[in-house]
Amino acid sequence: MTVFAQPASLKRAAVREHYEETILQPVAFDQHTDLLDAQVLQDLDRLFPGGRAQLWGVTPGIGDANLPQIRKMQPGDTVFFSGNKRLYLVGTVALTWHNPQLAHRLWGVDDRTEQTWEYMYALDGVRGIDFPMEEIRSLLGWKPNRNIQGFVALRGSDGEMLTDLVGFEASPPALSVPGQGERAKSTDGTTEGPTDIRAEAQRRAEQGRIKKALLPGAEGECALCGRTLPREFLVAAHIKKRSACDDAERWDIRNVAMLACLLGCDSLFEHGFITVESGGVLRISPVIQSAPAVAKYVKEHLANCTTPWWSAEREQYYSWHRSHIFQRGALTPQQVSG
Repeated sequence: MTVFAQPASLKRAAVREHYEETILQPVAFDQHTDLLDAQVLQDLDRLFPGGRAQLWGVTPGIGDANLPQIRKMQPGDTVFFSGNKRLYLVGTVALTWHNPQLAHRLWGVDDRTEQTWEYMYALDGVRGIDFPMEEIRSLLGWKPNRNIQGFVALRGSDGEMLTDLVGFEASPPALSVPGQGERAKSTDGTTEGPTDIRAEAQRRAEQGRIKKALLPGAEGECALCGRTLPREFLVAAHIKKRSACDDAERWDIRNVAMLACLLGCDSLFEHGFITVESGGVLRISPVIQSAPAVAKYVKEHLANCTTPWWSAEREQYYSWHRSHIFQRGALTPQQVSG
């Protein structure tokens, strides 16, 4: 899986218009059957049974400068949209194709290059995020003045860290791509190596120390659902992801972490289906409606809950979770601040 950065500043009127018309309002395929290749239309209908998808595109660039990057993109890859001094959208590439005519109909021509965004892709699992560039630079060790200037595939470690920080898991590609299965495996057919094993061991050891500090007895209370459970059913969960914390925050154990149960709360919080508002009220993501069984569970166990674990000291960490992890769908240009 490759992670791409897609510059798309909503301060530019044309980009904002394109975003509103093909991201906030998914494109209906049946309105463009005259320009869609039969195979592409068939693939889109299979991937998006509702007949609509969020679409974006990339220009060839001056002297075809973007083509080497474009050719790397395939279904299952992740794309981060950048602009307004932040990353504000992330999604999974569902399909890619080349169609200058459709791109011209949807988006016209870039007045700076006189090119259209003809290398098109459809997105799935789109989420709005709020990740300021200064935070990105610090976490990835970039130079203070570095920005995302053009459409680019990020270095493997940078891409992996970004997707981990926002808790994003790309949807598996629904369409087979030759060679895609092989690239995820090592030479012995596994996906883990010694570095992965050492990192997992370190994570578990630290999790154990934090849990001991938060849960000295045989049972404790889940900070989200409020149920009192045996310690085997509770984990020490970071409110703000550990990888995003500085040293002082990592040592702020009583505030940066909480107990969450393995009966659902830990996973729901980690993946952004629930969050905690200022004051302690649990907020449920509207995205959860796409998974009826999960929505039913949340309605039965978490609706109208207020966590006693919230405090003014912990609000900074819950605020980070709301802006970086909580699933809100694509943000409007007004919500993309900066």
